[in-house]
Amino acid sequence: MNALSLLFLFGLLQQQAVTDYDPLVSAGKVTIKDMQFQYGTDDRVVPIKVYLPESSTPAAVLLFSHGLGGSRDGGAYLGKHWAGRGYVVVAMQHAGSDSAVWKDAPLRQRLDAMKKAANWDSLQGRVNDVGATLDQLTKWNDDDADLKGRLDLSKVGMSGHSFGAVTTQAVSGQNYGRLGQKLTDKRINAAIAFSPSMPNTGNVGRPFEKVSIPWLLMTGTNDTSVINRTTVDDRLQVYKELPAAGHFYELVLFEAEHAAFADETRIGAAKRNPNHHKVIQALSTAFWDTYLLKKPDAKTWLTGESAKALLEPNDEWFSK
Repeated sequence: MNALSLLFLFGLLQQQAVTDYDPLVSAGKVTIKDMQFQYGTDDRVVPIKVYLPESSTPAAVLLFSHGLGGSRDGGAYLGKHWAGRGYVVVAMQHAGSDSAVWKDAPLRQRLDAMKKAANWDSLQGRVNDVGATLDQLTKWNDDDADLKGRLDLSKVGMSGHSFGAVTTQAVSGQNYGRLGQKLTDKRINAAIAFSPSMPNTGNVGRPFEKVSIPWLLMTGTNDTSVINRTTVDDRLQVYKELPAAGHFYELVLFEAEHAAFADETRIGAAKRNPNHHKVIQALSTAFWDTYLLKKPDAKTWLTGESAKALLEPNDEWFSK
């Protein structure tokens, strides 16, 4: 076989690899387990929901942080899909900004209760939960009956929606003025923020200029929030503030509202474009496969025409 034939064969094999890669195909059965642990001098409780893949081989770990007023049940459509792809997914619940904030309040007072919970102390508690969860997973990987030997904690992805996106930004490289990157947890290797946002305080400088790990941001053209009056421009600004060169991506779904990134049962689901969850699952999976598992075919898919083919005409997909 001459050199030209070998080159042609290599091209065919490479094209076949791209064709075969499909981030929407599930790899197997998912087992879901509710757990919790305590940490710190105040014995803070962190309920978690663990999505386990069918294989017991050590798997990369994906953390998920719910939005304001949510719980460990949030992000189930992502947890099930990612675990079906072979990841161990851990959805955390954050005391002080979870469903307990609003569920016992009178109906007319629930919005105010939510707004009061969106504060620095709540964010700090969430950041501490992330670190404590990784510490606890390390222990459970040694001695828990269900998790022993199943976690590859050298490959960790962080994700979250809304206030969970703020949490994700905090632990994945955001700069906080005099605090710098003190909240960053260096055990995290890549991050996805669903409905990200700029800091709502003045004089923040360039909060994302020192982000060094891969980030994927997802938002929509109608993605606003009444809690902290976040606008679509606030969300789009995050991507603009990231370094000019790196492994950074942004998806902007046309007419997607804040609830577009939540589960099917959330308020607003009836108005959701059914293609949105499909796109969210596919792009997020290809992103994890690229930057945590280092799969060449996933990167080719993510950065090529295959990813764009899932989008609708007015959706936008950026990378830098």
